[in-house]
Parts: sequence; C-alpha cells; structure tokens
Amino acid sequence: MKATLSPERTELKERWAEYKLANPKTRIRDAAKALDTSEAELLATGLGENVQLLDGDFRELIKEVGSLGHVMALTRNDHVVHERKGVYEKISFNNHVGLVLGEDIDLRLFLGDWKFGFAVSENDRFSLQFFNSFGEAAHKIYLTEKSDKGAYDALVTKYLAADQDVNLFVNKKIEKIAEPEEPAGLDKAAFQEEWLALKDTHDFFTLLRKYKLSRKQALRNAPEGYAHRIKPESMKLLFDAISETGLPIMVFVSNPNCIQIHTGPISKIFVMGPWLNIMDPEFNLHLREDAIDEAWVVRKPTEDGIVTGIELIDKDGVMFNQFFGKRKPGIPELAEWPALIEQHSLPY
Repeated sequence: MKATLSPERTELKERWAEYKLANPKTRIRDAAKALDTSEAELLATGLGENVQLLDGDFRELIKEVGSLGHVMALTRNDHVVHERKGVYEKISFNNHVGLVLGEDIDLRLFLGDWKFGFAVSENDRFSLQFFNSFGEAAHKIYLTEKSDKGAYDALVTKYLAADQDVNLFVNKKIEKIAEPEEPAGLDKAAFQEEWLALKDTHDFFTLLRKYKLSRKQALRNAPEGYAHRIKPESMKLLFDAISETGLPIMVFVSNPNCIQIHTGPISKIFVMGPWLNIMDPEFNLHLREDAIDEAWVVRKPTEDGIVTGIELIDKDGVMFNQFFGKRKPGIPELAEWPALIEQHSLPY
C-alpha cells in the first residue's frame, strides 16, 4: 500500500530527491541537516515504497534479533560511526535499559526515547532502523551476506505497523547551550578525594552530577596525574601503534539512546579527508578528527586497579568517543595500554 503523504511531506520528498541528484554521495543524516529536517522524516517519505513502519514493543523485537544470525550493528553520533558485525546474544532488559553482551555485538540500550522503527530496503540492502523522538538515529541493524533473510522477513511481518499511511511528527531539537560556568565555591579538594576513592568507572558520572561539573570541568580539576590533554592528531599515531602491536582495545561510541562497544585488535587504518578510519572485516570506525576539540588521557581508580581511558570531547563539551585497553571486571587493564599511550601520544 502506497502511503498518502501530506503536502508538506510530499514537498520534502521532492526536495530530497533533488538533493540526492545534486549530492549522490551525501548520507541521509547529512542530507537531513542540509534540508532542515530529521533523518526519520526523510526516511518516512519512502513509506509504501522501500520503507515499512514498525510498531509494538521494541524491547521484544530486539530480543528476537539473534534469529537473524550474523548482522552489522551501527551506532553513531555527529562525529563518529561505529559498525560491528556479529550475532546479537545474551539480550536482556530491565525496564527500558537493555544489554546485548555477545562476544562481538556489545551494546547498552536506553529505549526510553526509541520512538520510531523502520524496516528499510536500499538497493537490496536490508536493515532495521530505530530513531528517537527528535528523529535522530538511535541504532541500526543491517543484514550481511551471512544473515537469515527469511528470519528478517518474518520479524518485519510480526512487528509491522497496521497503519502504514502515516505522517511522522518529531520533537523540535533544543539548541545546544554554551557550557555553564564552573560552579562557584567548588570544593576541589573534596572532589579530588572522591575521585581517588572511586571503586568503579561507572561511579564517575555520579561524581560529576554531585559536584555539578561538566566533563571538561571535571578533567581540568582532576587530581594530579589523573588527567592530561593530548593533541587531537595523536589519535592517528595511537591507531597506527595499536595496529602494529596487535594490542586488543575497547572502542566506545555513544548517543543518548545507545552505547556500542568493540573489543579486540584493530588493523587497517587510513585517513580520507577529515575522517580517520578503521576498516577491518568485522569492525569499522569512522572518526571526524576535526570534531575533536579536546582529547584527554584519564585515569580512574577501580577495585581492579587504575583504568586508563582516552576521551574525545567536541566544542559543545560532549564526550563522543572513548578508548580503553581490553579489560573485564575482576581483571586489571593491560600494562601495555598506558605504556603505548605514553609513548605514542603528543602532549598538548
């Protein structure tokens, strides 16, 4: 059934078609920005053609994604794209917070604002795509040549919305505000004391909230030796060194609705324009180096010893990419990881 688009959506569809002709290589996320709309609204102009609206409890749908077999999970934000192939395994939910803890696909899902779901066919490339109430991509799942297409078709049929003749309405994104001033009367000594007493890296978020500090402010007030800046161009040097040594690392990419993690070595590194890329068979990362406003090496105490991370922060103060040495709870970080950072990063 072909969807009946409103005049506004018909006009958007026509503008997008014109834009694609003039900019055939532009990705839909960038096209949405150029056309002053959202990615979900652009995608919805294909309802009744190559796009199908999904409905129901997305938690239940995600629980069944393992039936598709080998797929590609994609999570991104404005500055970095994380693509990991594998199977969705060990899937669980506690209310709207979900975990996927497979050997390859490792996710933290925050479904409180997963508003729209679509099944999409693009030149015989099939996917499930989920968006928040602002029309921004939360998470996408693409079939690979190893996937079970029959299971995909069955899943789409099961969660297909009864009404495909809809016009989506998304919330207007609030403009980003400048980073607030550091709180007056900050008890720096107490903050540093609590930092040094951390038992788990996850407790760091609680610490920031308690002292009303932004990420940048917290790092600038870190205990001596626990946070220092490095030059953004260090990332290429570090990627090359990691590739040469075969050191397994953890790569975190997040948006408000999902965190996606790769654990393992990285191999093929190259730069294309502003993008620093990892292009391995099962893992791809596309990082905009020009989006790195500040790069930090951060050390946090845990019950398993010090955990060393690299945090990339944009001009709005948002941390958009994190890197760690491979580790698991109960196992100290690899000693080679902080040594590699020290040897191959450029001090700011």
